[in-house]
Amino acid sequence: MALIHGSVPGTSAVRLVFSTSASPSRFCLNVPVVKQGWKNSCRRRVLRAMVQETVQGSPLVYAREMERLSAKESLLLALKDAGGFEALVTGKTTNMQRIDVNERITSLERLNPTPRPTTSPCFEGRWNFEWFGSGSPGLLAARVIFERFPSTLANLSRMEILIKDANAKATANIKLLNSIESKIILSSKLTVEGPLRLKEEYVEGMLETPTVIEEAVPEQLKSALGQAATTLQQLPALIKDTLASGLRIPLSGSFERFFMISYLDEEIL
Repeated sequence: MALIHGSVPGTSAVRLVFSTSASPSRFCLNVPVVKQGWKNSCRRRVLRAMVQETVQGSPLVYAREMERLSAKESLLLALKDAGGFEALVTGKTTNMQRIDVNERITSLERLNPTPRPTTSPCFEGRWNFEWFGSGSPGLLAARVIFERFPSTLANLSRMEILIKDANAKATANIKLLNSIESKIILSSKLTVEGPLRLKEEYVEGMLETPTVIEEAVPEQLKSALGQAATTLQQLPALIKDTLASGLRIPLSGSFERFFMISYLDEEIL
């Protein structure tokens, strides 16, 4: 899991939550959370043992680390109980669930273990979006689409962002009619403005060419899709090549924003 705080242009606050994807160079994330029973108690004992081995110094340092791990586990549980990303973008989370998650985010922020997150090696990697603040333009756009149309017509399955070498690439995975998959990709450049603050300048937006899952296409649409595919094959080679590489929209110099990182570790941004 990962958690991010930021802001859109202007002064409106935005809260985003991400989780990192497992990769050979990073910690294995998305730790499963068990609500009750011996498995949860066992996990707490393992975490406590890890802290005892790795945290040196005064009992106060140890106590703070234990508090951080407890707050982190509490947030992961709250996200799971709220239904996660899918429930959030489809408007299925309740007001109390949103309040609960935001309270736990605030509790974890004050225990940030990384004093300079913008230059930390933990910042780079692939992150999955898990939560948006109520003022996020991404959440508003998702709700406009997915609250008005049934999930069988349009579905936002996940969003992720890859951060590497001062560049970011955010990807939204969309499925239409449960049989057509596409991606919207937003590329941007990141500039460090301070130990907590970054500037993001958008470079390019791209809509990937849709991929049709043939076995999932409804019978009533197979004929129409077949005709569309035949029409595409008859287009001039230049147009076909353009469509195959996706629709690209230059954004350099058009949009930028500043955001701050309030918490960062190996799992949560």
